[in-house]
Amino acid sequence: MLVFVRGAGDLATGIAVRLFRAGCAVSMTDIAQPTTVRRTVAFSEAVRLGETEVEGVRARCVPDAAAAEACMAEGLVAVLVDPGAEALPELGPDAVVDAIIAKRNLGTAIDMARAVIGVGPGFTAGVDCHAVVETRRGHNLGRVIWEGSAEPDTGVPGIIAGHGADRVLRAPAAGAFEPVRAIGDTVRAGDVVATVAGSPVPATIDGVLRGLLAPGVPVEPGMKAGDIDPRGVAAHCFSISDKARAVGGGVLEAVLALTGALG
Repeated sequence: MLVFVRGAGDLATGIAVRLFRAGCAVSMTDIAQPTTVRRTVAFSEAVRLGETEVEGVRARCVPDAAAAEACMAEGLVAVLVDPGAEALPELGPDAVVDAIIAKRNLGTAIDMARAVIGVGPGFTAGVDCHAVVETRRGHNLGRVIWEGSAEPDTGVPGIIAGHGADRVLRAPAAGAFEPVRAIGDTVRAGDVVATVAGSPVPATIDGVLRGLLAPGVPVEPGMKAGDIDPRGVAAHCFSISDKARAVGGGVLEAVLALTGALG
């Protein structure tokens, strides 16, 4: 079974790893200069590095659909720079998963495949997709929604160890993002972790740098540029999150149910 995943950030990667381990061939897409923060657990890094690996699953950036098919035949996840999903007709996937996490639909339609799943807010099951998977932390995280939509975006990050919005790092100015610390580093509130056009990006709380934009990524004021995990466990920075695993499980459930893969 071939699943085409739109987006290759950390949530999309958690979904892709779950699908891959269940026996699916997976092709993903992203933009030419990804803005993923949790880069150590995101297949979008293949765009920058050529190849990357997350929890033993390897991904390679490829130029077109033919190369994606060859890549998947090798047992790798294929990553295309293809934000418009131009390769989709040639690949002819059994399922399409929109995991861009844009909080709105950027062009996914219910007729793209036998199973079309929207991840998070911005989709309506039965209208622009067959099912929606909830991404908001809480009781319904990972739930498959067969009618209606996910909970609306609040704009407030989920609470981790008592911290919400204050654990997110944001760009102070427009310009190129230049990290001076690395993902996995322990930081204290006030430590400078990056600069943008000469302006410092200070750590907002004590903890471990769980995510940080790649060097040279252009940012605008207020754009998410990183996040800090107040739990302080560096190993968490290098493994798929509980949220991504839960959402991945919901997507796998929806794909299997919609394709009749289990008979």
